[in-house]
Amino acid sequence: MRILIADDEPAILMSLDFLMRKEGHQVYVARDGEEAIQLIEKELPEVIILDIMMPKIDGYGVCQQAKALSPTYLPKIVFISAKIADSDIERGYQAGADLYVPKPFSNRDLLKKVNELNLQSKN
Repeated sequence: MRILIADDEPAILMSLDFLMRKEGHQVYVARDGEEAIQLIEKELPEVIILDIMMPKIDGYGVCQQAKALSPTYLPKIVFISAKIADSDIERGYQAGADLYVPKPFSNRDLLKKVNELNLQSKN
């Protein structure tokens, strides 16, 4: 599965990149929203893991642009964020998220949820 991880925190990028590759996924990483959009347009990942607070374009904007790319491109969007107020979570789902995971999170739990989303999309 092709997965894009977009976060401006190097430690999160490195740990999730390592974990997802170890599971056999093809992983792309972006350090800001602009880079994320470029990779989405080029690679069309099946799953996009997005931080909300990123430089250049925030996660909400990246999510909306990814969802509007093509009517046939239907990526699963997972937000990972320290923004955990109900209004932030609601805004994430309104932007098009399939899942909202508050930081801090367990990498293993996130991997399990990503794999479950991928299974749902195949059914």
